[in-house]
Amino acid sequence: MEENQTQIVSDAVDYKGIPADRTTSGGWVAATLILGVELSERLSTTAIAVNLATYLIGTMHLPSATSANIVTNFGGTAYMLSLLGGILADTFLTRYRTIAIFAVVNALGTCLLVVSTWLPQLRPPPCNPARPNECVEANSLQMGVFTFSLYLYGIGLSGIKSSVPGFGTDQFDKNDEKEKLQMASFFNVFYLITNIGTLLAVTVLVYVEDKVGPSWGYGICSAFMLLSTFVFLSGTKKYRYKETPGSPVVQILQVLVAAIRKRKVEFPSDLSHLYEDPSQELRLSHTNRLRCLDKATIITSKDAGTREFLAPNPWSLCSVTRVEEVKMLTGLLPICATTILFSTVYAQMGSFSVQQALTMERSIGNFEIPPASYNAFMIGSILLTLAIYDHLIMPLFRKTRYPQGLTSLQKIGFGLFFSIIAMVGAALAEMKRLSVVKTNRSTTLNLTVTVSGFLLVPQFILVGIGNAFIYAGQLEFFITESPRGMKGIGTGLFLTTISLGFFGSTILVEIVRKVTRMNGGRDWLAHRINDGRLDLFYGLLAVLSFINLGLFLLCAKMYKPNPEQKLAIVDVPIREETA
Repeated sequence: MEENQTQIVSDAVDYKGIPADRTTSGGWVAATLILGVELSERLSTTAIAVNLATYLIGTMHLPSATSANIVTNFGGTAYMLSLLGGILADTFLTRYRTIAIFAVVNALGTCLLVVSTWLPQLRPPPCNPARPNECVEANSLQMGVFTFSLYLYGIGLSGIKSSVPGFGTDQFDKNDEKEKLQMASFFNVFYLITNIGTLLAVTVLVYVEDKVGPSWGYGICSAFMLLSTFVFLSGTKKYRYKETPGSPVVQILQVLVAAIRKRKVEFPSDLSHLYEDPSQELRLSHTNRLRCLDKATIITSKDAGTREFLAPNPWSLCSVTRVEEVKMLTGLLPICATTILFSTVYAQMGSFSVQQALTMERSIGNFEIPPASYNAFMIGSILLTLAIYDHLIMPLFRKTRYPQGLTSLQKIGFGLFFSIIAMVGAALAEMKRLSVVKTNRSTTLNLTVTVSGFLLVPQFILVGIGNAFIYAGQLEFFITESPRGMKGIGTGLFLTTISLGFFGSTILVEIVRKVTRMNGGRDWLAHRINDGRLDLFYGLLAVLSFINLGLFLLCAKMYKPNPEQKLAIVDVPIREETA
């Protein structure tokens, strides 16, 4: 009997709703089935995103800046919807159902992309090589079908991205020492899978899209997602299911509403009389930050039942711990805000940098590198940076007083620093490319300049190094520094910084275009990249990144993590509510 009890996972159930048996559920077998969906998602998303600008310019004949904005808007929307997908999974659906439903939606989106790119009626006619300046742009119907397919895919992506990591970790019991170590390994495998999927996409699938046709590439993506969804569903009886505690967004709203409703109530003379839930085991001590939120913890005569420790109305009275959790989450926002710009820099690798590669010599013998495949240098540098840090740098740290290595904030700082160097390098490379354009203006008619595409490799590598540091730093910071019960929101903040960075790129492009065209000036981001001044745009990003790094260092210095402490329970007198 006792032996059977040790095989039960206390906080998980199986597909029948009974306590899960660790010998027949969860573990690496179940986690591997879930990782198949992540591999397919990364494969599809990267194959679509990195080659999107090429398709929009080369096939749909859209202007350079318009294409770049479509790319960044798609990325921004997908990551923003991931936050909503997480809320949906925690509040209404389980992670399992969210993955199953949104994986099908994702596959449907890629199927429609196959149709959109395959039917001649949904594409404008090819350009006349003799008159490249008279290409016909895609009409509203063609762009409407393509955009609908793209964003349907993005909706499916949001549910997968928000739920796969959480459901994967649900398959391991953190109270079991062996499975706790397996859970730690799961994060490493998860990140490895995402990079493998990305690398396959920017090499194999991009080559298929470039040489055979985009419809073939999207068709392969659809097949992979449908296959991985079938494999995922086949493991239904193997999974462990954990009850979600409810949406932390509701908790945040409850604190705000309660604080607003009691904004005129006076604080008690002894702040230890603020309400604390006696049933809450882990508590946070009261702090003096954001005192306005503390109004939600004041007990008034309307909070009936509080003295008898009955459950109060959470929209009227919140515990100190609940309020402090919201304060802690608010404290993350300055760090969150100063990491947004890196994603704006990162977005250029899939938009303007791909457009640069499209105009340059990319041949190695008889083989021509697809423009979007230059992202392989970025992915390679990410993997190499992580390997060097884990196997060379960390062993050195373990011999010092800092065996834990770089802190999460230090990693973020390094990532922001490399983004500055990357944009300086990108500006110099573009200056060289434009100088060749200026020397031989005839090359601009064919859109190709006699400059090796390998000139762009340093900017891809530098952004990759920065991404390796900042991704690891952000993920660690937002998860470990988020309060208990709000880890999902912490992950959501991480995804939101990426989303806002992509949207920030769109806004910056529009501002630059309007400002540089004033009074008959030269548009930095002209219809054709050879007619613009992309080097100055990269220089502007370098300056903004330098300023942003300074703001980040200031916020990091001011940031103070909140230690969790138990709060003593004292008698709590009722106060009369003033008018």
